Amino acid sequence: MSRPTIPDVTALIADLADHRKFGVGDYSELMSRKADLLERIAADWPGDTEAAEVAATARARADELKSTD
Repeated sequence: MSRPTIPDVTALIADLADHRKFGVGDYSELMSRKADLLERIAADWPGDTEAAEVAATARARADELKSTD
């Protein structure tokens, strides 16, 4: 798993803003991308249990959203 880059974070934030303002993009896909990004952050900081917990919560929510599509 590669370390997230500033462009990765920026792109997700821009897509989330577009979804919020204009309804553009699939919400469950955006939440999956968010979970991926948080998992990459947690993997880059293996001793940070809070980062791992946040990533796990985000992944659970993204998976929940996908199951209701």
